[in-house]
Amino acid sequence: MGKEQEFSANKQEWEKTVKKTIQRYPERQEVFETSSGIPIHRLYTPKHPQEEYQETLGFPGQYPYTRGIQPTMYRSRYWTMRQYAGFGSAQETNHRFRYLLEQGQTGLSVAFDLPTQIGYDSDDSMADGEVGKVGVAIDSLHDMETLFDSIPLDKVSTSMTINAPASVLLCMYIAVGEKQGVDPAQLTGTIQNDILKEYIARGTYIFPPKPSMRLITNIFAYCQEELPRFNTISISGYHIREAGSTAVQEIAFTLANGIAYVEAALASGLDIDQFAPRLAFFFNAHNQFFEEAAKFRAARRIWSKIMKERYHAKEPTSWKLRFHTQTGGSTLTAQQANNNIVRVALQALSAVLGGTQSLHTNSRDEALSLPTEESARIALRTQQIIANESGAADTIDPLGGSYYVESLTDEIESRAWEYIEKIDKLGGAVQAVEAGYMQREIRQAAYETQKKIESGEKTVVGLNQFVEEEEQKPDLLKVDEELEASQKQAVQQVRTERDPMEADRCLKKLAAAAADPGINLMPYILQAVKAYCTVGEICNTLRKEFGEYNGI
Repeated sequence: MGKEQEFSANKQEWEKTVKKTIQRYPERQEVFETSSGIPIHRLYTPKHPQEEYQETLGFPGQYPYTRGIQPTMYRSRYWTMRQYAGFGSAQETNHRFRYLLEQGQTGLSVAFDLPTQIGYDSDDSMADGEVGKVGVAIDSLHDMETLFDSIPLDKVSTSMTINAPASVLLCMYIAVGEKQGVDPAQLTGTIQNDILKEYIARGTYIFPPKPSMRLITNIFAYCQEELPRFNTISISGYHIREAGSTAVQEIAFTLANGIAYVEAALASGLDIDQFAPRLAFFFNAHNQFFEEAAKFRAARRIWSKIMKERYHAKEPTSWKLRFHTQTGGSTLTAQQANNNIVRVALQALSAVLGGTQSLHTNSRDEALSLPTEESARIALRTQQIIANESGAADTIDPLGGSYYVESLTDEIESRAWEYIEKIDKLGGAVQAVEAGYMQREIRQAAYETQKKIESGEKTVVGLNQFVEEEEQKPDLLKVDEELEASQKQAVQQVRTERDPMEADRCLKKLAAAAADPGINLMPYILQAVKAYCTVGEICNTLRKEFGEYNGI
């Protein structure tokens, strides 16, 4: 079969898939057209496809997924608008969640405070001064119940940015769902659960790599049976990028980490086509508009090759890279904060043109503080304007076929493969982390960027060019200073009111299970959560068995 005949056959196959998809998810409009009345087709393809078209691009919803993972992409449904929020107490965050849902947000994304992220209760001395500052403080199931009060978990999907204690917070979410009468099998959402990027870039780890990987694969196995609609991990390049990496490093190191999780899951006895469809990814969107859009397209292509050619996954759902995007927090400036609205709009558009499945848009004031309600609303409106007014969602992969974007996609893919091959030679991502390889590469990239900003070679509007001497300061959100005292009191009250014998029994059973590497810890953590054992108590039990990681 010649290339043109092959192209025609593949297109016909894609059109059959489109027909089936539309029966299930009808397109948003019967007719799409520009403001001048020019029809907008579902997909644009070359009149005379080159030989490599199918190999490098293909059709949406088809291997290698360069043009998107769904046959109709946003023509049927927009991406999930999932704003990341959390501050102070569970009650305050619950109010913000409900406000954002009323404003048209379509998914929740929880930011936890630092003590929760590293497994300490609010009344632990290690938590002093940090309670509720960069996210919501969650100490026990009682807080989780408050966080999701009047939010039906069978109708809203929730992403939780939690890593080292991910198993504990996921069990709390399951327990809240059960109290609402929601079967765990109905729960949808994502747990970040990506510890490797914590060692590389972010630092909120607790345990050494090996027991951390055990907890992660325990979640994979548990969710496979009990929460089949829940994404078991969100392998994150976001924080790698925030630490200063380039776009190429972001996807190379993230996908290398993905390989490590696949290897760990296979080593634990799981079948690749059982767990791979629930792997999700999380990327950053920075200011270099075309490079960012091309980065997402390249990442999809690389991952599909890894899954199909390296691991021989048989199910197409195992080949698809599904990802959430957050606009770049490190690109925001404290100076001229309203400029950040423009930066975020550009970054969000690059994510949409790159085919993201869900998106968080940062607020204009996040270089100064947690966002005010007004700033959070503007950030959400930015997504809604892109979706409903720009026309960017009316055709699939609108940048496909651009000489520039296709060249960038190819170049990013090639450079990312070079990194992945280097990491393979080091023994994989875990060994590369332990050797400090990725950390050094990121530090060097961050250093080079900072030098360019300080020398003026790289322009940052309002920071080193177009500076205003006198700026009007925006109103900022202030977290209640009394919050820490009241949160300490609340967790102590939980310990007083629970059944102490049951809590003690659950923690002892968890400790015994942790000592046996062959036991899945999730049922034991769930029992402890239901007995109102706290995040700190559960993590301290595991600390005693696993030890703590202190970096390199």
